[in-house]
Amino acid sequence: MEIKTTVTEKNVGLSVIIPARNEAEGLSALLPALLKYLPKNTEIVVVNDGSNDNTAGVCEEHGVKIIAHPYPKGNGAAIKSGARAATGDVLIFMDADGQHRPEDIEKLLKKFESGYDMVVGARSYSSQAGMHRAVANDVFSRFASWMVQQPIADLTSGFRIVKAKKFRQFLYLLPNGFSYPTTITMSFFRAGYNVAYVPFDAPRRTGGASHINPVRDGVRFLLIIIKVGTLYSPQKIFLPVSGAFFLVGVSYYLYTYLTMGRFTNMSALMFISAILTFLIGIVSEQISALHHKDMDLNDPDGK
Repeated sequence: MEIKTTVTEKNVGLSVIIPARNEAEGLSALLPALLKYLPKNTEIVVVNDGSNDNTAGVCEEHGVKIIAHPYPKGNGAAIKSGARAATGDVLIFMDADGQHRPEDIEKLLKKFESGYDMVVGARSYSSQAGMHRAVANDVFSRFASWMVQQPIADLTSGFRIVKAKKFRQFLYLLPNGFSYPTTITMSFFRAGYNVAYVPFDAPRRTGGASHINPVRDGVRFLLIIIKVGTLYSPQKIFLPVSGAFFLVGVSYYLYTYLTMGRFTNMSALMFISAILTFLIGIVSEQISALHHKDMDLNDPDGK
């Protein structure tokens, strides 16, 4: 049954963007289902990220728009290529491996039409690809939630609906690898846009293998959280570090005073480090404010 929501009834242009690298098997099942569930005028864009299987042939068979990378550039690079090529006012991002079901799009659209700028599908704990991935995602989500002072239910979900113009504001920030959801989620929160989460159950992938390396990409996720956090609110990083230096300096000074009756060079170093880190944080806050001073001059909603 075709999806019907207020968004589709208003004839708002929808574009579905699917990054795909060697996902011919998954696309063979996903594309017919999308064509069945989505309105007839929905644009489907598959970004073929240097696949060496029949991904391109499957796309041509179903008549969807194809953006081809001559070599693998990464999931984030595919997302950026799709966002640049899409013509819809609303972008729907989903994976080609069968973990994002077309019938779940309606739930996200209904939430989106309530006035949100981005709605993200939040995977249930049992839907995570292994216990280690579930724990890691929970840890990263808690850390990112602290950074942006808003609850983040699923930091790494690639299933989301977003306003195209607002999404494109942050294309320059998105990495080429697998951490684009982390970057765009934190960017939207720090920019003050409306973000919501809708829970869904993700089935196991239909074919192929995951291209995510838990160690390499885990470290990358952590660095991106810190990078985006310092870009929008540097003191969230610098102030705790400064406080840690100060507390270590005070503790070590008390220890040396009580045991040796003296103030040591190490305590002095800790106090100086605390002061310098705090001052760097203040300067970073000013630079961050200047970096974003023109963000609202061009209203993405055209108002």
